[in-house]
Amino acid sequence: MTLGDLGANVIKVESLDGDEARKWGPPFLKGNKDSFYFMAVNRNKKSICVNFKSDEGKNLMYDLARKCDVLVENFVPGKLDQLGVGYNDLSKVNPKLIYCAITGFGPTGPYAKKPGYDVIAAAMGGLLHTTGEQNGNTVKPGVAITDITTGLHAFGAIMTALYYRKNTGRGQKIDCNLLSTQISSMINVANIYLNCGIEPKRWGTAHANIVPYQAFKTKDGEIVIGTGSNAQFAHLCKLINKDDLINDERFIDNSMRVQNREELIKIISDVIVTKTKKEWAVIFKNASFPNGPVNTMKDVFEDEHVKAIELVKELPHPDAGSVKVVGPPTVYSAGGNCARTAPPTLGQHTRDVLANFLGYHEAKINALFEGKVIR
Repeated sequence: MTLGDLGANVIKVESLDGDEARKWGPPFLKGNKDSFYFMAVNRNKKSICVNFKSDEGKNLMYDLARKCDVLVENFVPGKLDQLGVGYNDLSKVNPKLIYCAITGFGPTGPYAKKPGYDVIAAAMGGLLHTTGEQNGNTVKPGVAITDITTGLHAFGAIMTALYYRKNTGRGQKIDCNLLSTQISSMINVANIYLNCGIEPKRWGTAHANIVPYQAFKTKDGEIVIGTGSNAQFAHLCKLINKDDLINDERFIDNSMRVQNREELIKIISDVIVTKTKKEWAVIFKNASFPNGPVNTMKDVFEDEHVKAIELVKELPHPDAGSVKVVGPPTVYSAGGNCARTAPPTLGQHTRDVLANFLGYHEAKINALFEGKVIR
């Protein structure tokens, strides 16, 4: 999707029954049976349906490989090789092809053939163990962070491979997997364990190494405050009328604040709970330290800043009339980066891609439809 935002012509090859994510609901889109989960990650794509288990479908995949720069797939390692459309097969057709495989555990190792989902990798990679309240049950993040991070790693790898090809003329295979991405995303937690042997604890919204850095209850909700320096901590103390804390030996620097976490958090909490989120927003408006409310999605999209940066886009849709999407977050001073087209309906572009991209004549396309090779 990120490649599509940047202008790539993205062709989504689906089975005749469609991507399973289309069924991940409710809620579903008005006018068809596509889930809003599917809608969230499939803008700027063309959908074609191909039975590439058939010989005709396999030949169609070869024709696509000849004309495309990049192929991205997320089958269990070896599955597409068995069907004759894996990297070794397609690279013979197009040696310049960049083939990106995204899997649960990578192509080697004891788990290579295991299927993988975001939450499985999050569990096995340590994220779930470190997420949640200190004495609470295991919880997962509210969105598929491991999936998203892996996709962004794949995006960076594809762009790098394109640059490599520009200089060498050669394509290559890229392997990205959920587990490796998740473990690499554990950053300081993983590094502290590797070098100090310290198992991380669950901190809720708090931080193991910075205090204060967490959510605090207000009269009507919660706000998050983070002070990463003595200057920021001093400014917080002044704004909550606790100037005496600035030179208190217990809290004189971050190391002491970490040691005396419970005392400090109680003092701050007793102050923060006396006002509403909006009242604190006014007080902290020009604060030197980062802060913000814990928002519902309603709060998010009613926020004046979110409205001002025009992150939400509305796109025409053939069945629903229009759909809203969260557009790309990165802004370029030159070049395009935008949500151009709504997520496609199933097989919406099959005829168009075969005729105008592959150059198939109408009789051949009709025969493929009649033979249930395409939809």
